[in-house]
Amino acid sequence: MTTASAKEKIIQPEPWVRIIPLGGIGEIGMNMTAYETPEGIVVVDCGVLFPEDDLLGIDLIIPDMTFLKENRNRLLALFLTHGHEDHIGAIPYFLREFDVPIFGTPLTLGLVEGKVRQHKSLSPPRLVSIRPREKYTVGPFTFEPIRITHSIADGVSFAIRTDAGIILHTGDFKVDLTPIDNEHFDMHRFCSLGEEGVLCLISDSTNSEKEGLSLSERQVTEPLDQMIAGATGRVIVATFSSNIHRLQQVADVSIKNGRKIALTGRSMETNSRIASELGYLSIPADQIIRIDQVTQYPPDKVTILTTGSQGEPMSALFRMALGDHKHISIGQGDTILLSARIIPGNERAINKIINLLGRKGAKVFYKRISEIHVSGHASQEDQKLMIRMLKPHYFVPMHGEFRQLTQHAQTAIKTGVPPERVFVIENGVVLELSASEVKIREKIPSGRVFIDGKGIGDVEDLVIRDRQRLGSDGIVTVILALSQQTGEIVVGPEVTTRGVVLSDLSLEMNAILRSQVEILLQTLDPEVKKEVSALKTHVHNHLRRYFKKNFERDPVIIPVLLEM
Repeated sequence: MTTASAKEKIIQPEPWVRIIPLGGIGEIGMNMTAYETPEGIVVVDCGVLFPEDDLLGIDLIIPDMTFLKENRNRLLALFLTHGHEDHIGAIPYFLREFDVPIFGTPLTLGLVEGKVRQHKSLSPPRLVSIRPREKYTVGPFTFEPIRITHSIADGVSFAIRTDAGIILHTGDFKVDLTPIDNEHFDMHRFCSLGEEGVLCLISDSTNSEKEGLSLSERQVTEPLDQMIAGATGRVIVATFSSNIHRLQQVADVSIKNGRKIALTGRSMETNSRIASELGYLSIPADQIIRIDQVTQYPPDKVTILTTGSQGEPMSALFRMALGDHKHISIGQGDTILLSARIIPGNERAINKIINLLGRKGAKVFYKRISEIHVSGHASQEDQKLMIRMLKPHYFVPMHGEFRQLTQHAQTAIKTGVPPERVFVIENGVVLELSASEVKIREKIPSGRVFIDGKGIGDVEDLVIRDRQRLGSDGIVTVILALSQQTGEIVVGPEVTTRGVVLSDLSLEMNAILRSQVEILLQTLDPEVKKEVSALKTHVHNHLRRYFKKNFERDPVIIPVLLEM
């Protein structure tokens, strides 16, 4: 005869936790992962992906949050590993839908506050500042931040305790034993968690194809010092504005060599101000000058920190290279340092800006010819160390393209994780883990939502968006032929419209728009007109502003530029 207590033991379900990636798998960016138990859901990170050139009119790409909307009553909190855009950039759009506390380290939350302030319609978020090795309980989850090293200060991994076991979510990391800020990678805590027992390790895969150990940020200091000390004119350093350690290194070396510091680019100015206010960046006030004061100093007494390390059209460095910057033009004697990794897909744009800068007579130093940047992501030996310290029961590679995820999976297997416990999954896959088994549940909605500056969900499908605009406002095509050598207009501008109905002006519209383009061309620097991608952007933006200001219309505008 079976007793009641025996029956209870038989039917007692085993605790489980679900890992649900909403972004960051199969791509570099848009990181967002949900963790679910029967009692609730938490989310780690909420990032963006930046569009490639073929997504005309798209500003940002964010994860599809349909799953969270369908479970909004069970959503408990958002936890942030660090302050890079691909981990926090989608928060303003998240906040339009959800009102939950956001947990992060002080610098991360400072960057979030600055971002939210740009969206004036949003209410102030509920921000909770966290410290490494302290525990924060939300519903059935207890989060413990653990200090890691990365290319931005104040980054953490999370040990997430659930009834099913501990999940370790690394976020972006590398093992830097000599960090710039002396905030050390907490190897001891990782090892103690490994002894305690880790159910699953979710780990950064970005550099999984790179052999060896990651280099320390300090290895950049000496090459920077040599180049800045040897420069006879202005030094212009382009780097990610979130790389506070690199800003500090450049500032320290420049001041040592008798140079003042100027900053240009909106994100560079904003992030440096936030980091200074929070104590993560220390540049004496008397060593900083405004960008419009640069010409008042001898060239060999100035260093400029700027955005544009990825060759972004209309960035501060790009405008300098074209002679289109309000205060700075590149010339003979200038030294340009591109101190940032090349994000996959940006190679062509970066090569273009290097050529433009070289044509102006500047000396350009970048990764291939000088060690002025080290990656913030773990190479294979760092990844092996993380796996060996934690000894996870299950392993899931995350944050990378599929070739990188696959390579990371192979590394885990070589390090001793059984192949049947290693899972390379996709966005939207629901991986349910317990101590004894793994289940793949029904896939949830996932994908990308396009943002064109107006709000979340305005652009769910580019074809639908274009059809709507074509149906209501029409299309404008501008055709120009340029001399490849001189940048002069040899044919055009020829303007044609379809479906653009503006009452009595309809018959005159082509002539009016041709005149607008001619006015624009007269105001542009000749170097800008030589650069096809920049000229396209200028023509597109000028005509779009013209229609919005004068007619409150938004037709599809297609500049067609031919080089002859």
